Amino acid sequence: MYDYAKESRRVVFMIDSKSFYASCESVELGLNPLRSILVVMSTAENTNGGLVLAASPMAKKLFGISNVMRTRDVPKDNRIIVVPPRMNLYIKYNLAIHEIFKSFAAEEDIQPYSIDESLIDMTDSWKLFGDSPREVARKIQLKVKEELGIYLTVGIGDNPLLAKFALDMEAKRTHSLIGEWHYEDVQDKLWPVTQLDDLWSIGHKTAEKLNKLGINSMYDLAHYNPFLLKQKFGVIGGQLYAFSWGIDRALIRDKYVPKAKSYGNSQVLPRDYTKQEEIEIVLREIAEQVATRIRSHHKAATVISLGIGYSFRAKEETRKRGFCHSMKINATNDNGLLAAYAITLFRDKWQGEAVRNISISCAGLVDDNVVQLNLFDTKYKTLKNRNLDRTVDDIRKKYGFTSLIKLSSKSVGATAVQRAGLVGGHAGGNSYE
Repeated sequence: MYDYAKESRRVVFMIDSKSFYASCESVELGLNPLRSILVVMSTAENTNGGLVLAASPMAKKLFGISNVMRTRDVPKDNRIIVVPPRMNLYIKYNLAIHEIFKSFAAEEDIQPYSIDESLIDMTDSWKLFGDSPREVARKIQLKVKEELGIYLTVGIGDNPLLAKFALDMEAKRTHSLIGEWHYEDVQDKLWPVTQLDDLWSIGHKTAEKLNKLGINSMYDLAHYNPFLLKQKFGVIGGQLYAFSWGIDRALIRDKYVPKAKSYGNSQVLPRDYTKQEEIEIVLREIAEQVATRIRSHHKAATVISLGIGYSFRAKEETRKRGFCHSMKINATNDNGLLAAYAITLFRDKWQGEAVRNISISCAGLVDDNVVQLNLFDTKYKTLKNRNLDRTVDDIRKKYGFTSLIKLSSKSVGATAVQRAGLVGGHAGGNSYE
């Protein structure tokens, strides 16, 4: 049994902007986000004819429309308003909501979790705004609603984990859109849960592994031998056991800094790619995008990794999802060299399967203030390429990516030009055109 008397009790809010994308679009159209019947539909090439990114609560209730539903599955009804995504608009609303949060808590106590969710540690400030955390949560809801038209759902907990559980399992199902969990609620509210992968931090595969151990509820998990859990799951096993008791000792103001940083880029291709030359064009484009990011931080990479995801049909035929391959390299941020390394990795593993996903990342970063010269490079090609890459970076930074592109990016299969105006993989413009 955990002795909760020894655990820190804080006042943490986990706040979610309800159906965020659809709510932003509804507000822009002068509609109530909870009553509008609206769907945000992406028609980008890589969505196979269209994909639902967000649906308003009423669209979900009346027509059963859910996120990632295909266009063909959306009912044909004149009451449904369909709009394209506008990522820049959603970022604008997100920043405005964040500014309102800063009027209730210090900046260091606010942690954006995603574009529509944030964690706020209200321990040191809630008493300035009300007689109870729930009253303060209500004031935040009303302020955001009055100023921006967006409805918020708030989970309140003694720590970030309980606040997240309160949000997902209670607040979203109540009329007030507020839920509150304390350590004393764990046995009554958390332990009865049997659908383990419904809970934050437990994925489908982890749930299956737990079920095979005879763990079919959070009660079972809380009363399983923690040493066996750690033996079978490693560090995650200990975390799962602690979570089953509602224990989370993380402090929002203690920002996590990764020991090793890497930079990467990935994309879902607009169709299945089977031709080697087309795949390698995209490999070069992605490698150069990663190289640009590395140079912007004045770093060079000593490790490059390539991830290839097969198409659905190729997965069925080969029983493989794809492959990942890495190699150590001499420190570089040169466009041509990183592209060549990525292509080498690809040719080494690829056997003609249809490709649908490509990712490239670079790690082992070092400062780029030193250039490794080649004794046989009598024409100083390395230095010339370095200067050329930086010149291209400067031009694109000032005039946009498409102001200077390679001829290969106009070839069949290239994607860089089409993706240049996207934000988060979707249209970023502030108009429906």
